[in-house]
Amino acid sequence: MKELGFGLLLLGLISLALPFVGMQNMLLTWIEQWGPATAWLIRGGITLLGLLLWLRYRNRD
Repeated sequence: MKELGFGLLLLGLISLALPFVGMQNMLLTWIEQWGPATAWLIRGGITLLGLLLWLRYRNRD
């Protein structure tokens, strides 16, 4: 779960940063069809979920 959380966190952070440099994440282009506000909510949700999973399971081996 720690690895899944880190992966979601990394994917979310990349998807949050790419629009500011004029690029798109090929994995998350489908969220743009619901409009910009919803797309930002999904990006933020993915990032938050990844952070929560990573923080919850980071001390387990």
